[in-house]
Amino acid sequence: MSSSGAGNGSEVPTVLVRDKGSRDLLCFLEQLIPLDGVDYALLTPVDTPVCLFRLKDGDEPELIDAISDSEPILSVADVDLQEHDLTLVRSAVTLTVSGELDEPDPDELEEDSEEEDDSETYELLVSFLVEEQEYGLYIPLDPFFVVARMNDGAAELVEGEEFDRIQPRIEAELEERELSN
Repeated sequence: MSSSGAGNGSEVPTVLVRDKGSRDLLCFLEQLIPLDGVDYALLTPVDTPVCLFRLKDGDEPELIDAISDSEPILSVADVDLQEHDLTLVRSAVTLTVSGELDEPDPDELEEDSEEEDDSETYELLVSFLVEEQEYGLYIPLDPFFVVARMNDGAAELVEGEEFDRIQPRIEAELEERELSN
């Protein structure tokens, strides 16, 4: 594990998570949760996670959850983000954007959430056209957590059946910790 930031004493440790496709994602270590003799880590990405949506006139945006790294859509998104001094990163778990993002005004978010329905959980970062089809990269407004198994200081992404099995136990442990604080 490594630490980031200048030595101010309140540094949050970071870990590098690798998926089965050998893609990495640098994350902050938020919580360490021991279960059955295994240390599981609850992590948040250092860079901003983004989701790719296909935009259709009058319809709800359609989430694209599987896309190859060589997809032309991502090349166009790269170019569009570079105009905003941002970089699209094809990382483990999710696409991320590195660079300085404008922080949303908390007052604006409150106003928006009162006006719109509760299903609004994403904020549009950029939209662009590929072969006459509009796409958008959206930032999830809910916290984005990654679960990893810690093994000799290395973080291994927890996916599939193992994730389905331990996720409720991790949530229960976190709720218990919150109640005891």
